[in-house]
Amino acid sequence: MATPVVHSLREQIREHILEGIISGRWQPGERIVERRIAAELAVSQTPVREALRELESLRLIESVPNKGVRVRGLTATDLKESYPVRAGLEQVAAELAAPALAEDDSALAPEVAALYAADRSGDGEAQVRHTVAFHREIVRAAGNAVLLHTWESLGIEVWTTLSIRWLSPEPRSYAEDHAEIVEAFKRRDPEIGELLKTHVLSCAPRI
Repeated sequence: MATPVVHSLREQIREHILEGIISGRWQPGERIVERRIAAELAVSQTPVREALRELESLRLIESVPNKGVRVRGLTATDLKESYPVRAGLEQVAAELAAPALAEDDSALAPEVAALYAADRSGDGEAQVRHTVAFHREIVRAAGNAVLLHTWESLGIEVWTTLSIRWLSPEPRSYAEDHAEIVEAFKRRDPEIGELLKTHVLSCAPRI
């Protein structure tokens, strides 16, 4: 049986707000009222404020002087901009992680198995979660704390969710592509960095 994913209160609130933005509950330019969210979720305003700060750092919302927090007017270009940066980071990560992942792919295999299950069931949320987890394990395997921190700061899961939900609504499979990356690590493909970079760029929104 799979271990349930436990999220912190801040993360749960962030996901609640994010879902509201994705679903259109809060339209671009519309104010998000901190105390209303706190009352709705029966929590204090502190974790709500923390979640809003995180979403602001990801450029999903913005603070307007004397007007509070509002949803940014996001475009496909906004969603696409992080992909070249992410691709470059993951190219470096793959090259650094290659020796370790060639010897032991146990960090990646469970995510690929979970992706096959998510593909079969059409579970879009699980597809995003395990896709991001797969890539995070590659970056973590690089053994470079600065690289991992920079990658995490891009808000990969949030932007991936928005890209899929807004710009790629049709169901698609993810497991095969990621299984091929694992095989490339196992066979010590000398082009693994370029392969991962190309893979990430192929996932960028088409505009």
